[in-house]
Amino acid sequence: MGLGERGGTGNLAIEARGLVKRFDGAVAVDGVDLAVPEGAIYGVLGPNGAGKTTTLRMLLGIIDPDAGERRVLGHANPQDIARRIGYLPEERGLYPSMKAYDAIAFMGALRGLPLADGRRRGRELLEQAGLGHAAERQIRQLSKGMAQQVQLLGTLVHDPRLVILDEPFSGLDAINQGKLERLIRDLAAKGTTVIFSTHVIAHAERLCDNVAIIAGGKVPYAGSVDAARDRIRPQVRLETRHHDGPWRRALPDEARRDGSFWHFPLPDSGVEPLLRALIEGDAGILSLSIERAGLHDAFVAIAGEAAAQALQAEAEPTA
Repeated sequence: MGLGERGGTGNLAIEARGLVKRFDGAVAVDGVDLAVPEGAIYGVLGPNGAGKTTTLRMLLGIIDPDAGERRVLGHANPQDIARRIGYLPEERGLYPSMKAYDAIAFMGALRGLPLADGRRRGRELLEQAGLGHAAERQIRQLSKGMAQQVQLLGTLVHDPRLVILDEPFSGLDAINQGKLERLIRDLAAKGTTVIFSTHVIAHAERLCDNVAIIAGGKVPYAGSVDAARDRIRPQVRLETRHHDGPWRRALPDEARRDGSFWHFPLPDSGVEPLLRALIEGDAGILSLSIERAGLHDAFVAIAGEAAAQALQAEAEPTA
């Protein structure tokens, strides 16, 4: 049964099944399935070259899939509802001679917003972003970070229901990254669906309700951040006064010691039998903490060490 035969997508802003895209015979995206709830903050997480941008462009209707189906805001052809979508591409680009508020208005006009309304809203958005002083400046006179903010505001000026941001944090300093995170949360709070691609796990972990992990053109996991983290057993960090004794038998085989600390996954039997064995065996407990696995650990388990290393190498310059 195709997506068009199901009578709508319910509360899904985006539903895609089996999306495939080839370029010159090479498979860039290989059978991607996605289900993005309305009003969610949804992250597409993976290293460069994994297929993130190609997937987003298929969802937007910029390119068509070679196989598979998609529905965006209930429509099989995303171009039919382009005016309800805001899109920030990874390749930034503004006309350098345009004034900031005019650049925002121009982007709105491309989505059907009357130019006069776009200019008025452009000034309002710049004021709200703390950039009112730059409204009359040409783009070439703005810093890189300010120009990126102007392009982002142009993405939002027509008040879209769905916002798709391709690597929006790339090139932003820590202050502007924080501003963008707050903006994304504000959009979701008023019911806008936000999808963004990123190779920085921290952004996805802080912001997203759900993520799709993409590697090698495939999506080995799509679901909630919590469910991804729960695939990895919680980790125990144990500090003992004594380094040996009968209590050692209570530790799992994979336990490793770092000075006076032990690190190991929480045993299937739970913490109470472990505590009892440590106390009865006179381990001399100095501290014991149980930490839930992070999204990075989940990414490694799901996508593999090579993909995780590629992700880390790309994230280091912007961390």
